[in-house]
Amino acid sequence: MVTPLFDTASTMDASTAVPLGVSVPRAYSGGSRHRPGGRANVACFAPGVPSLEIVYKAPGRDWRIQKLPNVTQGVHHGIIEDLPYGSRYGFRAASTEQSLPFAAPTSNVEDDGRQPLLLDPYGRGVEERDGFLTSVRTASEFDWGTDERLQVPWRNTIIYEAHVRGQSMLHPDVPEELRGTYAGMAHPAIIEHLTSLGVTSVQLLPVHFHVDEPHLLDLGLTNYWGYNTAAFFAPHPGYATRAAQEAGTQAVQDEFKRMVRLFHAAGLEVILDVVYNHTAEGGPDGRTLSFRGLGEQTYYRMDGHGKYVDTTGCGNSLNFSEPRVVQMVLDSLRYWVDEFHIDGFRFDLAVTLCRNAANEFDPRHPFLVAIAADPVLSNVKLIAEPWDVGYGGWQTGRFPAGWVDWNDHFRDALRSFWLADRAAIDAGGHGGSTAKLADALSGSAALFQASGRSRLASVNYIAAHDGFTLNDLVSFDRKHNEDNGEQNRDGHGDNRSYNHGVEGPTENGHILAKRAQSRRNMMASLLISLGVPMITAGDELARTQHGNNNAYCQDNAIAWIDWVRTPESHEMLRSTKRYIRLRKEFLAAQPHDFPVRDEQSYLYWFDQDGYPMTMERWNDPQQRVVQLLLGSDNGALAGLVVVNGSASDVQITLPRVTSEGTAHRLFELRLTTSPLHEQRQGGQVASGEKDLVEAYSISIYRT
Repeated sequence: MVTPLFDTASTMDASTAVPLGVSVPRAYSGGSRHRPGGRANVACFAPGVPSLEIVYKAPGRDWRIQKLPNVTQGVHHGIIEDLPYGSRYGFRAASTEQSLPFAAPTSNVEDDGRQPLLLDPYGRGVEERDGFLTSVRTASEFDWGTDERLQVPWRNTIIYEAHVRGQSMLHPDVPEELRGTYAGMAHPAIIEHLTSLGVTSVQLLPVHFHVDEPHLLDLGLTNYWGYNTAAFFAPHPGYATRAAQEAGTQAVQDEFKRMVRLFHAAGLEVILDVVYNHTAEGGPDGRTLSFRGLGEQTYYRMDGHGKYVDTTGCGNSLNFSEPRVVQMVLDSLRYWVDEFHIDGFRFDLAVTLCRNAANEFDPRHPFLVAIAADPVLSNVKLIAEPWDVGYGGWQTGRFPAGWVDWNDHFRDALRSFWLADRAAIDAGGHGGSTAKLADALSGSAALFQASGRSRLASVNYIAAHDGFTLNDLVSFDRKHNEDNGEQNRDGHGDNRSYNHGVEGPTENGHILAKRAQSRRNMMASLLISLGVPMITAGDELARTQHGNNNAYCQDNAIAWIDWVRTPESHEMLRSTKRYIRLRKEFLAAQPHDFPVRDEQSYLYWFDQDGYPMTMERWNDPQQRVVQLLLGSDNGALAGLVVVNGSASDVQITLPRVTSEGTAHRLFELRLTTSPLHEQRQGGQVASGEKDLVEAYSISIYRT
């Protein structure tokens, strides 16, 4: 005979359908992580099952099974009397053989032969023991002191895209027990590197709990990048120190919060790369972890025949036509801001989040409208990866005000001008004109104008986690992904890279010098461009992935940052710091938000002879030299950028400008990306006079 654990009627009256997840019941405030009151309100949106039970285990107790007695608009809810902080739990469809809403304790849930437990979509922690996943109840208390979000203005933002594990795994100054962890990420050696570099915001690759795809496990590999989320409210425990993992989920959470607190104390924002477009459950034949068992027809986008609609290339797409899915994502985002003090988010394959009932991208999608109206989320950084793999998936420039977009046009323009064009010229052919490069350097204004946004809506980047590193762009013509186990079929084929004469490593000093200058050209172009620059971790150190442009499954030295200093890495780091310092000097005099329709007040374009650019010169592929004169809010001239993308040194004439009756303006050369920087830095040239700009180089002057 099964004995109820407590009175049925009172429980049905006491529980509520909101908030979702595990919470303290209304009119009850007992318990903290130190005084763990066990009474809890449990609510789970599970429209796909007629009856839901919770299987749970308080610390030091046996497993218990209890049916959630109430259902309100698809939300199953009930009161649990013994679910203190640290308890493990999960859900599953209630057995039809049970006649009572409550079942007796049991000790063999992991091996009872029934379906595996389903993770709570709102679970604050996840624990895995021998492949058996459970959600974990955690407390929210943490000593934040005076910590708060930094809110760095977009104009001043320089993003550094990093991986928690890869950033510190090989760092010699990080203690071995901290390497590859949240604590290692926040170690003084890592923070000192970031602050001395001059970046303002660290964008972390996914830190939500994720699992590895079965095909990777079969190959002996893992999903290193982590774009395979299984729980949107839980930090990934594998990135915590062993001590924190052994102490339990609460300790993992606290280690993450300490990382954020230390970053903020150093003046660094923390931005999370989040994956709400799909889940780790994969296609219809994939592993059931949570959403599929709770109601796949609601959580996932389906076509008229009940088949999965996949706009992510990962087997499924979350259904953002469903209000409960939108609610879950908004609640998750708000949780990370409120509880972890996160400064912003980069949304992976963001177009999928904005597809309407007709599966079309809608810049007025309810999800976007809800974020804009939310008093918390509307005040954090919102970054869109503005594409997915579905029909009409490329939407760069079309996200609404309040968002910034990864600008693939910038990436392609810089790679084409400095690498693909140079390869063509070196082979005896011709490169392209300066038009696309100039558009990229000036923030792709026309691209964002229709959405009512300025150049500050453009996140400019040359390399990202996905693709070649900056160093590999100048070292390889082809991808080399053999280590991924897919016969080199994976990864992008259109890289617009150039090996400068030899594929891969070489000791040829002439080729190494050309590669170094191309690295400098692209990094300098990135950091003097209008918009928001993003540097990928390790590019400031000339990091290589040995030609692998899809290292998502390489949790090893291929993808980790190598901190051993070489002449190349030392020179690249010094140059990157120099470009960042110069960018900040230029920003001091430039407008906070470059108007789209008033470009002539701030940007002036000249040819190599110092005359205003004409349409004929913009379209002439033989003209590979352009000068950009930057203005400021008070009408003064801030500086001059001269680009020479040709194979020959060029004598330029500095633009003829006058100011306040002065016939000539004096320009000081602050840097050149040519090898002659040290000799030429500080030289002064008057407007209208000539100066030399070396082949394939950039010169930057201050007035």
